[in-house]
Amino acid sequence: MEEQHKKIVSENRKARHDYFIIAEYEAGLVLQGTEVKSLRIGRAHLKDAYAKIKNGEVFVYQMHIGPYPFAHYDNHEALRPRKLLLHNHEIRKLLGKVNEKGFSLVPLKLYFINGKAKISLALVKGKHSYDKRESIRERDEKRDFDRERKGRD
Repeated sequence: MEEQHKKIVSENRKARHDYFIIAEYEAGLVLQGTEVKSLRIGRAHLKDAYAKIKNGEVFVYQMHIGPYPFAHYDNHEALRPRKLLLHNHEIRKLLGKVNEKGFSLVPLKLYFINGKAKISLALVKGKHSYDKRESIRERDEKRDFDRERKGRD
């Protein structure tokens, strides 16, 4: 099998801090021409983005793809809802989970694989503030441990 080249355009690091990640799915995006060109030069943000299932289709909202600077007309809207391409069985599985209390769909990464724009979509459950403190404490302990181990070598 051929090796897949992955170029990350944008990443939502805050999502890993704010949510427990239950499952991850890779989805394609339905984009306009200027959106693809904008993504290729890295003009995208996933900070406040979220996904919803509407009429059996998945859409991502509040994903910002900046306007393409070299397009003089027919440029895209920066925050328009964008359709995601998933298999029907994946959408049905997600629909069952999202309808449960506390579950959401959040994009984690936006990237290109072999020239095709993809988005990593996660089924998440929100963390409480004490869970966040626990995560920070574990991260700090791991960092201290790694520093000590590195110092011994």
